[in-house]
Amino acid sequence: MSRQKNIIYAARLVSLVFTPFYLPLVGLIALFTFSYLNLLPVAYRLLVLAMVYFFTILLPTFLIHLYRRTQGWTLLELGQKRRRMGPYIISILCYVVCVWTLQRLHIYHFVSSIVFAALLVQVICAIINIWWKISTHTAAIGGVAGALFVFAEIFGFNPVWWLCLVLILAGILGTARMMLRQHSLSQVVAGFLIGFVCAAAGIVLF
Repeated sequence: MSRQKNIIYAARLVSLVFTPFYLPLVGLIALFTFSYLNLLPVAYRLLVLAMVYFFTILLPTFLIHLYRRTQGWTLLELGQKRRRMGPYIISILCYVVCVWTLQRLHIYHFVSSIVFAALLVQVICAIINIWWKISTHTAAIGGVAGALFVFAEIFGFNPVWWLCLVLILAGILGTARMMLRQHSLSQVVAGFLIGFVCAAAGIVLF
């Protein structure tokens, strides 16, 4: 019994660490590491990362937590399909404000394209959620894989080892979501594929 509890705790920890909101931040870290943008001053890069972190992770997480508390729902209750639209709307609005702010400040185009790709993933998942509960966790990590794939083509670096790491993490995360009975295998796989395609298309088209 204790072993089963430990597994559940581990699954919850994985779900908490790999929140669906991390896609833009991970994408930016990769961009600042592998592209010519690594020549930018460290202070500037940290400022952009802090700004994106605020709008795409800190602010939506706080607002969704506040929304859940005002509704009197537990985390498990919030995960029900019909109650997920509120968090989707909150996160989408935060991402829209982030893209608008980056554009207004004339931050480099590739930075805005990453946030836009993550926004596209959120919008598509929200639309699908009207009919079918899809995994935003695996959609986010699928988006990381898609962004890596596209930026590897654009900037000419070898993404194999990074993609292998992302795929391993995606497997762990998908397993955790199924163990917590939040998603089925089809919802986990569909989330990853949608995240991959939307992120790749968003970066290319933006």
